[in-house]
Amino acid sequence: MNRHQHRGPGSPPPRAHEPWTPGDSAEILLVTGAGVLRSEVERIVAAAGGQLRTVQDVAEAAPFWDAAAAVLVGSDIRGLPPRRRTPAVLLGLEGDGEGLWHLAAAVGAERVAVLPDAAAWLAEYLSRSRAPEAGGLVLGFTGGCGGAGATTAAIWIAQAAAGAGVRVLLVDGDPRGGGLELALAAEETHGLRWPDLAGVSGSIDPAQLEESLPVAGGFSFLSWPGTRDKAAGVDATTVAAVLDAARRGCELVVLDIGREREALRAFAGECDRIIVVAPARLRAAVATAWLLQELPPVDTALVVRASRGAALDAPLIAGSVGLVLQGIMPDVKDLAGATELGRLLETGRHRAVRRFAAGLLELNGGDDS
Repeated sequence: MNRHQHRGPGSPPPRAHEPWTPGDSAEILLVTGAGVLRSEVERIVAAAGGQLRTVQDVAEAAPFWDAAAAVLVGSDIRGLPPRRRTPAVLLGLEGDGEGLWHLAAAVGAERVAVLPDAAAWLAEYLSRSRAPEAGGLVLGFTGGCGGAGATTAAIWIAQAAAGAGVRVLLVDGDPRGGGLELALAAEETHGLRWPDLAGVSGSIDPAQLEESLPVAGGFSFLSWPGTRDKAAGVDATTVAAVLDAARRGCELVVLDIGREREALRAFAGECDRIIVVAPARLRAAVATAWLLQELPPVDTALVVRASRGAALDAPLIAGSVGLVLQGIMPDVKDLAGATELGRLLETGRHRAVRRFAAGLLELNGGDDS
């Protein structure tokens, strides 16, 4: 796993039973001129035991930005300085509605918190932001077009990492994707699914979460139900709380994001890195270029799915969409049939698949027979 920019499987997460001690000098920076937001954040920071510095605009914030443990930006701020080291959380109020998400994409904020509903999540986020080690890597997968194979790639990567001894959680981010558990042939496996977590907020114990989830292929997974019944939804606060616990309890969280706008909003911003999977075809390249406009400012790379009779080569596609080519997903015989029969884990044992996964994760042993 490339750890030049991100935490990876080689970085052990904090143990659930050992509390960390926040650094005394870490300060939280709030950039807003809105009194209501300032009051909400002051209350949350006090509960989290942090130190807050409040400024009214970006120019005033610039000297303190990179030294802050966390940067919070109010929805009244319409632009951020050039990309800084410290991630920014865009704060809004319930009345901001749809415009808050558009603003987050426009200004390059990495997370969104709607107050007061997200107060518990924000308090937990701020507490952890002052920790010396925040946990494992969240690696997201999404398809550049429909049927690209992002779910397959996510399963193969989770399987390969687990086989290398990494603590992995595979997360289904698409409530309309038909249920990742079906692709694993694990719909009967005991454990929690997303609807069971509806309404959860605040801090979730990582060990308890892991113990409550089903296991397949040597890794835990959290899926939407693979049934026709309409499942109870989960809001962004629940998603953030679950993924925070997953990050703290696992070395690698593999997130199958899906392509729906709602799923992209809820899950993509929680990723440390996103892999876009696209077939080697012109229409897929065009669709991928459109999809990139929906993604948050997260480190993103491309995996091209090989296929017989492909119209374009992988480097050409990567260059056309402006992404680094991370790897080429192999063409496995009768993959469609294996997917329908829930046998993706069997295909993950193929030598070509193991080589692909090892290369993406930078693990050794991908060429073993």
